[in-house]
Order: sequence, then structure tokens, then C-alpha cells
Amino acid sequence: MAKITLLDGGMGQELVARSGDEPTSLWATRVMIDHPGMVRAIHEDYFAAGATVATTNTYATHRDRLERFDLDHLFQALHLRALAEAHEARGKRVARIAGSIGPLKASYRPDLAEPVEVAAPKYAEVARILGPHVDIILCETMASLAMAEAVAQGAQASGKPVWLSVSVDDQDGTTLRSGEPVADLAGIVARYPVAAVLANCSVPEAMAAALEALSGLGLPFGAYANGFTHISSNFLKDAPTVKELTHRQDLTPEKYGDFAMDWVGMGATIVGGCCEVGPAHIARLAGRLRATGHEIV
Repeated sequence: MAKITLLDGGMGQELVARSGDEPTSLWATRVMIDHPGMVRAIHEDYFAAGATVATTNTYATHRDRLERFDLDHLFQALHLRALAEAHEARGKRVARIAGSIGPLKASYRPDLAEPVEVAAPKYAEVARILGPHVDIILCETMASLAMAEAVAQGAQASGKPVWLSVSVDDQDGTTLRSGEPVADLAGIVARYPVAAVLANCSVPEAMAAALEALSGLGLPFGAYANGFTHISSNFLKDAPTVKELTHRQDLTPEKYGDFAMDWVGMGATIVGGCCEVGPAHIARLAGRLRATGHEIV
């Protein structure tokens, strides 16, 4: 049996649900100002469910997003607040903290990708803040090769292992949302030190094909899917909110566990959940991993 790293589940959707606030295009970042301690509580729930990694609530904390709300002056403070809440939740547990870096400007929008030489320094600025306080840098939801290359380059500034995760087409997991082949990440991982490759924030049905492509890159690999029905056309417009995305009703903890156990059967050693996959899903997955003899590390 294998040693499996069990990531946590989604943070942003949990925050929206628990806060009761009307979601904005700043997504969950604002919650740390209005509801201090809520991020810590969600991290604690994921640890209690069996996760061994807490992913910091820094996914969307980019200057371009904060500037829309005149909050750019809080750029560093919001990163440090998110880091503190993850550390407070971890306490004395034997667990790791992954510093999340999401895409610049917007998710699922390869058309908005800036040139690598422009974007990489912006990612590096975030990586330098996160680096001293985390065990891993988790680059999430990259939708094109240009986005993946920019963040892989910029994340090196952290001095910590970099995990590169991409979002794939919901209908064809062999391609990124840009339409480029997942297998073409080979050139990026050859140029920059990357410790693991993953697919995230796509429907679970697309992940097996994505993992087949990722498995050929010669690195530890894994997946953490979302619980949306699809990414709507309205969400692909400028400054969307999560109200444009629909939660699927059929993705029970047991069904999500079926998908994740299949990924482990394919050789994935890193699994967890993304948006709309909550503590109950992670708890059920942890139980199934242990019941089948895997060691959660």
C-alpha cells in the first residue's frame, strides 16, 4: 500500500457558506477582515477530518484583485493573516502548510494570461512572503502553459518545494482549459524545479485522463477536483462572483471517495478536494484510505 498525502478541501466556498455574506469578486479574501478566525476554524475542521496539509487562504490575494476594492495597501497583511490562521489551526499537529498561489486576474481565463516575463515577478512577490512560513508552495488552477510557466518560475523565490497544479477541460482532461495538452507541461518541469504535479478545480470525471498525462512527467502526481456542475459562461466574464457557479447535488462524500480512490489506484499519491468539496468529503476519504491499508502522511 502507498503513502498518501491528504490535502484539505475547498476554502472559498466554505467561507461563503459559513459567513452568509454576499459574495463579491474579491471572493474569500474579504472574509479575513470581516470574520477573523473563520479561516482558522475551517482549517481545524479539515485537520479533524484527517487532512495532513492546510492550504492557506491566499489563492486570490493578488494586487490586481485588491486594487479593485482599494485594499492593495493590505497586500502583505492579508497574506500574513492567512498564514497565521493556518499556523494557529495546525498547532502541535504533525502536518504541513501549503502556501496557495492562484492565477493572476481571474480563474479559468487563459485569455488573460500575461507574458511570462511580466507575470513571474508578480508571483515571486507572493512567494517571497509565503516562503518563510510554509512547507510547500502550491500553485493552483493554472489554465494554460504560459500561466504554469510564469508561476513555476516565480514560485522559486520562496525557497520551498513547488507543487504545480493545473485546471483541465471538464470534457477532456487531457487538455488544459486553454486547449493545450497537459502532457506539454513536460517542458516546464524540465526547466524549473517542480516537486509534484497535480490537476485541480475541474470536475472529478475529467481527472483520470489528466492523471494519465501527468503520470508521464516522472514526478509525484495527484488530483483534487471541484463540486461544480460546470464553469458557466457568466463566470468567465470580468469580475464574476461565485453566484454564477452551481453546486452539484450528486457528489456525496461516498461518490467523491470513489473517484479519489480510483486516482490512488492509478498511482496518485496526493489527493484532496477543491471548491464545494468539504470536511465531510475529506473525512470519508481519509477513512477509506486507512481501511484499504494506505498510510496518510
